[in-house]
Amino acid sequence: MKARVPNGMGKGPSNNMNQMLKQAQKMQDQITALQADLEQREFKGTAGGGVVEVTINGKRNVLDLKIAPEIVNPEEIEDLQDLVKAAFNAAVDNLDEISDAEMQKLTGGVSFPGLF
Repeated sequence: MKARVPNGMGKGPSNNMNQMLKQAQKMQDQITALQADLEQREFKGTAGGGVVEVTINGKRNVLDLKIAPEIVNPEEIEDLQDLVKAAFNAAVDNLDEISDAEMQKLTGGVSFPGLF
């Protein structure tokens, strides 16, 4: 003889766990899609009041580098190198800022160690 479970019983914790797993999978899929989207975007950084501009993608690869001709002076090459580094770092900061903001929107501010 089989035991009968009253209606509404037996679906509690197991059903809640399944729902949580579905929500976690959905969020993981959204995070993966966001990361793919960010990799396709371009981020700009400037230095020296705009005389050096670096454009990177979400993978932190340099796509474009613009240097205003008026600042190119062979005697001040170290200054130019510093400006290029500063512009690149500004572009990375821009990427990180946008990435963090998008992730906050997606996760509601909840951090998931190991995921991001």
